[in-house]
Amino acid sequence: MFAEGTITPSTLSVKDLLWQIHWDKEKCTLCGRCTAVCPVQAIELGVHRKRIVQVPLLGAAEQKTAPGNLYQVYYGIRQKTDPAYACIGCAMCNQVCPNGAIIPYRSDEIDKLRFHINRGGQPRRRGGRRNDPSPNVLDRIKFVRISMLTDPALDAGRHEFELRTLLGRVLPPEEELRLYREQGWVPPVREIYPLMIGSMSFGALSPNMWEGLQMGVAYLNEELGMPVRICTGEGGCPPRLLRSRFLKYVILQIASGYFGWDEIIHAIPEMKEDPCAIEIKYGQGAKPGDGGLLMWYKVNKLIAAIRGVPPGVSLPSPPTHQTKYSIEEAVAKMIQSMYMAWGFRVPVYPKISGTSTALAVLNNLTRNPYAAGLCIDGEDGGTGAAYNVSMNHMGHPIASNIRDCYLNLVKVGMQNEIPLIAGGGIGKHGNLAANAAALFMLGASAVQIGKYIMQAAAGCIGSEGDRCNICNIGRCPKGITSQDPRLYRRLDPEKVAERVVDVFLSFDTELKKIVAPLGRSTSLPIGMSDAIAIDDYHAAQRLQIKYVV
Repeated sequence: MFAEGTITPSTLSVKDLLWQIHWDKEKCTLCGRCTAVCPVQAIELGVHRKRIVQVPLLGAAEQKTAPGNLYQVYYGIRQKTDPAYACIGCAMCNQVCPNGAIIPYRSDEIDKLRFHINRGGQPRRRGGRRNDPSPNVLDRIKFVRISMLTDPALDAGRHEFELRTLLGRVLPPEEELRLYREQGWVPPVREIYPLMIGSMSFGALSPNMWEGLQMGVAYLNEELGMPVRICTGEGGCPPRLLRSRFLKYVILQIASGYFGWDEIIHAIPEMKEDPCAIEIKYGQGAKPGDGGLLMWYKVNKLIAAIRGVPPGVSLPSPPTHQTKYSIEEAVAKMIQSMYMAWGFRVPVYPKISGTSTALAVLNNLTRNPYAAGLCIDGEDGGTGAAYNVSMNHMGHPIASNIRDCYLNLVKVGMQNEIPLIAGGGIGKHGNLAANAAALFMLGASAVQIGKYIMQAAAGCIGSEGDRCNICNIGRCPKGITSQDPRLYRRLDPEKVAERVVDVFLSFDTELKKIVAPLGRSTSLPIGMSDAIAIDDYHAAQRLQIKYVV
């Protein structure tokens, strides 16, 4: 044990931390709110000892008196320097302080903590976005086909728009008739809204956040007539949802860990409604070729019961489904078995990471009428559990991947049969409607969002500058990704639902503002690439769209 004040090679100061907490003694009333609300316990109430030099008076009687020390003891806030309790810059302390006496500031040396926090071989903890603040390809795409005198443009505020898309295999009439005569079955198709809430599991998200998303989706469907769908992610869902009429607004995901599927299979006889679709996850854009991980401190009794595991154990998902080693085998086993489980009434489609092998997967799906579509998740996706090396150096940009797949479908004449769902970094810089419209015109039939809805609906404060970004360790200061009741009770599910509705209504308005000048009101501009352009010559050549300067 070293004495107080001893400096060792591993000693850190507040200056070495990524975030430094500034506390004003004069404003502070020692109410304790800041220390109580800190999710990582970066600050504590401490006893400070201040040394004041006492200088004697220069009178005749005191000329021989030596200067002395006067020590003053006071209470105040102290920042911890242990990297395990490093401040994450969430500023929750500032939000609850009644006097504005405390606030975190970012260090002027942003990379200081990297080697300290990597001790023990742990990966960097971050919120799931790439360290690239510059605009991506989707943000640079412009809509250049504005109908003024050549074609009739529409008034976005007066006309009725059919902003709907289809989820399911849409066969030509003759092929559908032949399949019905031979098998007595036609592929099921769902009409959905083209903006979906992507897969975020019950376990990765807090109960309040998950409930708020479900409530928002139900309101959009029941009250506003917008057929919005939400995917559960891997991990199943609460039994009451499986047995409710709101299940028809949910896409159930099955992934390589099969978590929660015992509960789902057992609930099939008692389901009042079929789910919207079944999504089979083979990969994620944030960690292509790698499996997910729900850490042990997020696996409470409720999560453990739904997933069918003991509480308090880490839940890693294998990189691949252990019973399938090719897309042909996946179609034969998984997709057809899921169709059979629901009596061939529910569409089933796979989700893969954005990769150069996406074309091989798509070509295999075109040969089987059971494949209801293909979801591709680009490299900019992810909501918090991805390794830094995967985020920055693995994966495929979604724009070019979707474009390649759509043009491949055009070559074989099946662009209207198999819907492509795009995800990964949509709305990364706030341009949600513009990014989605660009992907529609590149060939996507629908887009999905995850991180965006966390930020917009629940106020996630994670950022590209590595602020907060502790989604995976269960200490989210907003209560979005935490299983600790003391944290997730900060989040009001009804407020989350209200913001979800606001997001979709604003998206709907902005999307109409984009498609109205194109003269489109009866259908989405899927594949309408003559309406878009970009100011990068090489990107224009790669995407086969117009080049403008």
